[in-house]
Amino acid sequence: MKRKNMLVLDEKDEKAVEIFKELGMPKNLAKTLLYINQVDEFRSADVEQAADMRQPEVCIAIKELRRRGWVTKRDLKKEGKGRPIHIYTSTQNLSEILTDFEQKKLEEVETIKNDITELKNLINNR
Repeated sequence: MKRKNMLVLDEKDEKAVEIFKELGMPKNLAKTLLYINQVDEFRSADVEQAADMRQPEVCIAIKELRRRGWVTKRDLKKEGKGRPIHIYTSTQNLSEILTDFEQKKLEEVETIKNDITELKNLINNR
């Protein structure tokens, strides 16, 4: 049996996962994101092995990546019977995704600032 070379998340990737997590991104989504940035296309099983995640965790992360428009899916038919294999491809590179994530976080900060200002006005005008 041949052994394939497999990408795995390294120490630098794990640090990035922690920062994403501190910024409110689910850990498994961040792990998946960092893995897919290193490959042209992937299967969920690839993410499971490389990011040390369980299949349901990968499924949820990929579903969220697709919802955000960061990943697309195509089916690869097997010969004979059986389910097709899902192949995923990133629609944006990590830098573009980070810009999108940053924009959403800045919008959240602005909303929080406006809410605090409104609260101050309500409290001070009693």
